[in-house]
Amino acid sequence: MKRQYRLAYNALKKMGVPVYERDDMNGRFQISAEEPNSYEWCSFYSRNPDWDFGVNPKIEEVLDRYGLHSEWINGGELGVYE
Repeated sequence: MKRQYRLAYNALKKMGVPVYERDDMNGRFQISAEEPNSYEWCSFYSRNPDWDFGVNPKIEEVLDRYGLHSEWINGGELGVYE
């Protein structure tokens, strides 16, 4: 995993965000929307007006710090990209 991804992954994991790696994502990582506490961090169906597209702004702050952003892969996971 590239340095910026590793740093963001570690920072999010320390916060309690349900992050994970998959072999088929070419060195990137994902954020689960299906773990028991995922609703605190992201929800495809969120109606929270303070969240952009169902993503907690604390996640975006960390990703922005490392030049990354998230996008929904499907209703159960967010992908993290440059």
